[in-house]
Amino acid sequence: MVQEFKMTLENDDVSDVTSLLAKTKVAQVNLISFKGKSLKLNTAADAEEICNAIKDSKDMQALCLEGNTVGVDAAKAIAEVLSKRPEFERALWSDMFTGRVRSEIPPAMEALSDAVITSNARLVELDLSDNAFGPDGVKACVKLLTSTACYSLKALRFNNNGLGVGGGKLLSKALLDCHQSSSDAGKPLALEVFISGRNRLENPGAKALSEAFKVIGTLVEVQMPQNGIQHEGIAALADAMASNVNLKILNLNDNIFTEKGATAMAKVILQLPNIEVINFGDCLVKTQGAKILAEELAKGANNLKELNLSFDEINKEGAMTVVAAVENKEFLEKLDLNGNCLGDEGIEELKAALDTQGQLAKLGSLSDDEGDEDDDEDEDIDEICAQNESEEENESEGEEKKDLSLKVEGISIKPQSPLLGDDKELQQELQKECSTEDVQNFIKKPTSQMFNCFPTKIRAQLLKDALQDDFKDADKVAHHFVKVSVGLMNDTYAINTCTDAILGTALSTTSIQEGNLANSILVYLGFLKSEDKIQPVKDLSGPLAALLHAAKQDYFTKSLASYFIVFMSRPSKVLEQYSTQRHSLLQALYQV
Repeated sequence: MVQEFKMTLENDDVSDVTSLLAKTKVAQVNLISFKGKSLKLNTAADAEEICNAIKDSKDMQALCLEGNTVGVDAAKAIAEVLSKRPEFERALWSDMFTGRVRSEIPPAMEALSDAVITSNARLVELDLSDNAFGPDGVKACVKLLTSTACYSLKALRFNNNGLGVGGGKLLSKALLDCHQSSSDAGKPLALEVFISGRNRLENPGAKALSEAFKVIGTLVEVQMPQNGIQHEGIAALADAMASNVNLKILNLNDNIFTEKGATAMAKVILQLPNIEVINFGDCLVKTQGAKILAEELAKGANNLKELNLSFDEINKEGAMTVVAAVENKEFLEKLDLNGNCLGDEGIEELKAALDTQGQLAKLGSLSDDEGDEDDDEDEDIDEICAQNESEEENESEGEEKKDLSLKVEGISIKPQSPLLGDDKELQQELQKECSTEDVQNFIKKPTSQMFNCFPTKIRAQLLKDALQDDFKDADKVAHHFVKVSVGLMNDTYAINTCTDAILGTALSTTSIQEGNLANSILVYLGFLKSEDKIQPVKDLSGPLAALLHAAKQDYFTKSLASYFIVFMSRPSKVLEQYSTQRHSLLQALYQV
């Protein structure tokens, strides 16, 4: 058992000890903590240490069970002693069901909830984060959330619970019911902190919770990162935030704003005079969205301390409008514009502007900048044009000289390939000069050099023809897809072409099972283990780039995307070195 006493001082700007003591507010919290002890509590006997600690405490405001695993019988034993503690205020119960099957969690939660209600306690904090209980777990909490025990609730944390849309709706209804009941009792629910990240709430869940937020109206901190919320859900949240004028912290990182969502949020910024932290990083705000937000930020948000618009595909022009918007923000402590598309010149201009404003020290790292987006596009276009011009010149020379020998080895084209048109003479010459050997060699050991030896107009068809017998086999398709993307990792154009030829063909023209295909790809990438002891690839940059391209194509379905979202969203040491690619891929997957 660990007991902690916390004391906070307010208004300490005084000239002497006497006035300091007179203005001091003391808040004592008696905490019983078993945090991180990795206790496996299956039976009542297993929970005896915790039960005794609760019994022996004269005054227990908080109980922390984080980092242990509590079974049903153990929960009932703890509940029995907890039911006798009316002074109980803080249920710090995150990550306490590790390794439990989902069916165990609801009855355990119900036992603990009933105990809190029976004790006549008045909770101020309920933390159930990192418990993977899904909608069923929320159902088990509804009785507690709508009881008198939660009329006094100030902080509610449901982070990383796998709530989904259904869980979000259940949670919203519970909050609305609690607010109604507490209002009828004369003191409306005045929730201040709501945290619910990594829960796949999506638009319906976000819209449902927005209804509750709008009614509650007392929120100070809202954090809902990584929930797959698109602009419709963002707009609903923005509307709800306008009713919470005391809001200080708003974190919607890693959702999908686009310009529409940014516009909706911009409209309410001036209605949030106390806002201190805005985190819209990884939200696809883009340049135009950044400009719209900056325009409103410049007019208000005078208490702003932190602004995060990282990894938002913002170019130099958009970033400079943001810099101008924070010029007069005297309390600003951090500006994060990392992972955007500024380019070297843009970075220098941005730093110079901030230096002039006396705010350069507040700028975060720009180490993951994606470079000048326009320059990259121009280079790509120039390269493609040069290739096309070269091909056209070769074709013209062939027509003038009546010489159709292409001097390219290892090309195989089917007699009726639609890419050849009606030129039978050209078709015959190509058939005469080419074989399947080099295409097969490319498949066995793919390189950009070999890929570029194939005529531009027929590269995809060559690959389709060579792999036609494999497209119905999920494992073979996955093997070819991963192997080719690894071999072409530094050639975006080649990766995109081959991805469409392999994945696109398999998904569009066959009845291949998406689940089997996704599982096989995840095996080759090292996210799933295989009975065949398949050796995963060592470098994921090529496959991640290929998946990013595929996720933006019509052949890539929402159900297929869901498989990859699960694994891309999990904490992973392997993916740490690919953070930028991972963020981009997740954003694309959420938009499928």
